[in-house]
Order: sequence, then structure tokens, then C-alpha cells
Amino acid sequence: MAEQIKRPIKRPQMPPPSAMPAMTPKEIMGIIRRHLFLIFLMTMLGLVAGGASWYLLKKHSPKYTAETYIKVLSPIDKDPMVIGSRRANKDIEYGSRQSIASLIRQQSTFQDLLEREVIQETKWFKSFGESKSKSITKAVKQLKKKFGVSALRDGDYVRLAMTCKDAREAALIVNEMVNMFISSQGSSKRAEVTEKLVRLEAQRTRVQRELDAAENALDEVRARWGFGDLEERTYRTVLEDKLRDLEKEQNDLGMSVSQLRSNIGTLEKQAEGPINEQIENQIETDPVMTLLAQQLALQQSNLAGRLTKFGENHRLIQQARETIEKIREKRSIRKAEIAEQTRQSNLKNAQDNLVVLMSRYEELERMRGISLARKTDYDQAKVQYQKRLVIKDERKDTLNALREQIEKMKIVHDDPETPKVQAVGLAPVPLEISFPKWKMFFPAGFVLGFMLGIGLAFLVELLNDTVRTPADIGRYLHIPLLGVIPDSSEDYHVKGIDMFKVTTLAPYTIISEAYRKFRANIQLSESAQDSKTLLVSSGMAGDGKTSVASNLAMTLIASGNKVLLIDANFWKPNLHNIYSQDSDSDISLGLSSFLQGDCGSDEIVKNSNVEGLDLISSGQSPSNPAELLSSGKMKQLIAEFRNSYDYVIIDGPPVLLVSDVKVLARNVDGSILVFNAATTKRGAALRTLRELREVNAPVVGCVLFAVKALKGGYFNEQYKSYEKYNKAQLTKKA
Repeated sequence: MAEQIKRPIKRPQMPPPSAMPAMTPKEIMGIIRRHLFLIFLMTMLGLVAGGASWYLLKKHSPKYTAETYIKVLSPIDKDPMVIGSRRANKDIEYGSRQSIASLIRQQSTFQDLLEREVIQETKWFKSFGESKSKSITKAVKQLKKKFGVSALRDGDYVRLAMTCKDAREAALIVNEMVNMFISSQGSSKRAEVTEKLVRLEAQRTRVQRELDAAENALDEVRARWGFGDLEERTYRTVLEDKLRDLEKEQNDLGMSVSQLRSNIGTLEKQAEGPINEQIENQIETDPVMTLLAQQLALQQSNLAGRLTKFGENHRLIQQARETIEKIREKRSIRKAEIAEQTRQSNLKNAQDNLVVLMSRYEELERMRGISLARKTDYDQAKVQYQKRLVIKDERKDTLNALREQIEKMKIVHDDPETPKVQAVGLAPVPLEISFPKWKMFFPAGFVLGFMLGIGLAFLVELLNDTVRTPADIGRYLHIPLLGVIPDSSEDYHVKGIDMFKVTTLAPYTIISEAYRKFRANIQLSESAQDSKTLLVSSGMAGDGKTSVASNLAMTLIASGNKVLLIDANFWKPNLHNIYSQDSDSDISLGLSSFLQGDCGSDEIVKNSNVEGLDLISSGQSPSNPAELLSSGKMKQLIAEFRNSYDYVIIDGPPVLLVSDVKVLARNVDGSILVFNAATTKRGAALRTLRELREVNAPVVGCVLFAVKALKGGYFNEQYKSYEKYNKAQLTKKA
């Protein structure tokens, strides 16, 4: 027995708190359906209030709105010299219209309008009082509210509108504003143009003086350097052409000198070396050499004839050979002379040509230097001339531009489009009331009433802090929901039936089915499936814990389990009344008797006359219930019956009223909390959980008791579906 008492108890882990989820669309629709009458009532009240407001305002304070338009011309200044005009970008033009609208809305513009006598004579102005200064102050504030000025996005116009009680005065104020503003804009614009003309004339006089000074500077440059032609041209000047020709001739002459020097070197080498082919050709054409060649040929012919006739050693043969040798010597001497003369002559001619070319080269160098110096002077004069010419041209162009601009300004000054604004027409006297409009008040009242009804519906829901639905368990408590028990008023089949035994007396009702689901969740859920000793408690008295404990025991018996039901509520016991007809009539022996040592454990167990269910009543109320429940005898009793029964169900006292249950909750496998959907507040439910968790009591889950079907909620549809599905059994039972 001691080992069983010390057996470790499985403590389920509670899910950690999470952020409150937002309402789902289905929950929102459910709230609307539950408060549909309130929403309808507020909508109708809003509609009536809107209609009444429209009628009263129309009768006692009607408003008339007079309006007209001002045309705003393109902000780009028109060139009077050009036919036609170009438009600016749409955004720029819209910005221009907004600027005009801002000018009209200025306080100074309103004050100028109010200074006009025709405005001060109106009933509208006189309604602000007798004091003129105070009336203007109040009237300016009123104009800021009632005088509308807006720039049209897709048009070239600015809309002006005035709202007041008198239709004629509304049109008068608008028309007076248009006339005043266009007149002031015309005066200011022409004054600006006149001021520009004065500045342009002064600038033109100054530029004319600068132009005269620039022309004098050009004459000074021409006189200083002695050049009369310094104007910019597209072809080269005479000096540039001459210098270019001299440089070209000098370059060509330099190349000739170089070539001649090379030839002289070659001729000098040829004068000392062998005779070349050119000189050979000149020697062969020499008449003496030609004659000697003929004589040599004749003698050789004679020698050949004599050799045939006289033989080799004949005297004539020897003479002929000597003659031939002499002729050859003469040819050699003549050849040498001709070669020497020719080479020396060529060399001398080349040297003479070199002297001539060098003399010409030096002359060209001198002439080029003179031309280069002249060109340098010309370039300097031209640079100075061009600088002064640029200044002259700039002043001349500026002067022409100023003259053109002055002519344009004169035309602009007299142009009717100069103010950039034009009146379209006078504002007509309005014929219809602009405020109030029934098209605005009736829909607005309807919408506001509807929104107020929706707001009140959600306010009622938010102010209701009871734990009404399974969604509230998950949203606020974060513990497993083991069962949802409908309220008895939702099921007419349980009318007149004892709700403590509804699972036995009305087994086919939806309430009995809810208890069976509760049993199945205990047996199958991870947090409670291994719990054999279960404490059923609640935060406050009357939440339905006894009904839950009793019907849970009945459903466990129906599934073939042996169950012991213990009444541990010494403060307000009730189980002996529920089973008074089924059990023994003696209630003096009970749990308190055993804990005080007056009897044994077997003496307090009573038969409930329900097969499989035994009962232990609370017995006589003790003076120290907390001490008795925390004693070792209570632990011994639970451990003893844990082995004797499949389930031990303990009906405990309320957690928030007495401390007994805290001690008792630590000695069981798990505690089940009962929350009443009609009475249990969220704060009470959270405090109940906190009380048990502070003492490390295992809370395996909770039961939501007496749940009513809400419109748009889950149970409303579930009741109908269950009744339709189980119609045959319910009819038979009835």
C-alpha cells in the first residue's frame, strides 16, 4: 500500500500561453446574427434621425450656393511675335491653377473683398455685428469656411463658390470676388511689365555705349599693327600661303642638297676607283677610240692573213704584232684620259651645283624668317582683333535682343491676356437649396445607424467576459477542452428529467451524447488517458461540477468500467441527495467518518443500486475539512480504491471558495475543472487555473457546462443536425 502511495503521478504539460488570435469571419458573422435586432433597431433610428435632421435644417437653416469660374491661361509667356502658342505640361498648368486658387483664398484677398461697400451692405455681413473691425474678422473666418475655391484638374478653370442663407447675396459675393481679383491681377501684371520695360531701356542704353567702345577698340588694333584686313575668313591669308610656299620650296631644296651631297660622295669614290659602266659607254663613243678600234681590227685581220701565208716567226708577223700592241697602248692611254676627264668634269659640275643650291637655300631661309615674323605679328594682331570683335558681336547681339524684348514688352503691356486670368461669366442666383440634401442625410443616417448598431453589438460582446464558447477556452485559458455540455433549456427532450442522471434517464438526447464525448476524450486524450483518480471541481459553487461528476460516472459505467464516486465537498454535499433512493438511507457514515478514524474504509462504501457504481458520501460536516483532506488517511484511501476500481471520481469543493481542493488535487492523477458558460468569468477561470498550478496540481482539462446555442454559432447547427440524425431514437423514447 505504501509503495502505491509513493507511486509517481504523471503530470501533463499544459500548453504555453499564446497571443490572442484575431476573430475569424465566422465569429464576426455570429456576433452580427446574435445582435441582429439591435443592429436593425439602431439602423432605423439612424434613418429617422437623418430624415428629421434634413427636415429641420431645410425649414430653419437652408443654404444656397452660387458658383462661377475663372479661366486660367497657360503660365508660359506668349511670344507676341509668333503666331500661335504652345501649351505647358498638364502638371505645370494644374500647378498654375492651384496657385491662382491659393491667391484667392488668402486672408488679404478676403479682407480686400470685405472692404468693398457693396459687400458691407449685405445682410450676411451685417449679421456679424455693428463693429466694423470685429465684423471683418468674423466675416473672414466665415469666408474661409463657406467660400470655396478649387482648381479643376482636367480643365483650364478655377471654381469659385459661396454658400449662405440668401441666394442673391451668395451670387453677389462670388461676382464681386471675381471682378476684384481679375482687376487686381490685371493691374499688378501691367505694373510688372512697365517695371520690366524701364529696366530693359536702361540696359539697352548701357549696352549701346559698350558697343561703341568695342568698335573704337577694333580701329585701334588695326592702326597699331598696320593690318587693314583682320576680319575672320574661311580661306588662308596671303602671309600663310607665302610662308607655306617658302617652306615647301625650302624643304624641296633641302632634299636636293642632300641628294647632291650624296652624289658628290659617289663621284669622289668613282674618281679613285675602277671605271664604271657609264664611263665605259662614254669611252666607246669617243671618235679617237672608235678610230683606234678600227685600226686594231684591221691590223688583227692582216695578222691573221699573214700568219697563214708566212708562218709564226716571219718578220712581217712580228711587225704586225708590234703595230697591234702600239694601237692597244694608245687605246689604253686614251681610255684613261677620257675616264679621268669625265669623272673630274662630273665632280666639278656637282660641286658647282651644290654651291648654287646652298646659296638659294640660305636665301629661302632668310625670306622664311621675314615671312614668319610678319605672320607672328599678324597672328597677335588677329588675336587682339578677334577678342575685341567677339565683344563687339556680343554687345551687338545683346542690343538686338534687348530691342526685340522691349518691343515684345510693349505688346504684352497692351495684351488683354496679360493678367493670365479671364472671367467666364457672372454667377447666377441659385434656384435650389444646396444644403441640406435628402440624398445625403437619409443614406448618412442609415449608414451611421448601421455602424452604431454594429459597434454596440461588438461592444456588448466585448463587455461579456464569460467563458461561453470552446473558442474562449482556447483563446484565454489554453488548457485541453475535454467536453462541452449543452444547457438543458436547449433540448426539450430532457424537460422534467433529473440532470444529475440525464445519461441514464435520457440516453438519446444531445446532452447525453455530449457526456459520452466527454468520456471518450478522457479515455483517448494524451493528458487524461492514464488518469484513474479524477477530481472534478470548479471555481465557484453552482457551476455544475456535481452534475458533471455524476454523469461522467454513469458514462464510464456504461462502457463497462467499475466506478467509485466520492463526495469530498464537506461544505455543501449533494451526492447523497442524488442517490438517496438508490443507496442506503444511513448517511452518518461517510468520508469524514473515515478520515476522523470513526470507521474503516469498507464501511463508508455504499451501493448505489446502479450496477458498477459505488458511492462514498461526505458524511457529517467536520470542523477541519482542509486538515482531514490533507491527511495521510486521505492519501491511503485514494491509493486503496485506485486498485479496487477502474475509475475513482471525486466531487470536490469550489477552488476559489475554500482551500480544501488544493490539498486534494495533489493526491489524484488529474483534476478536471468545470466552467459554467452562463456564470463563469474569464478572470475567475484564470484564477482557478492559477490556484491549482501554484500547488503543482495536475490539471488534465476542463469541461464547458450549460452551453447555449448562439445564433451563428457551432451548436445551433449541431443541435439541428443531431436531432435530425437521431430522430428515430428520440421518437421511440418519447
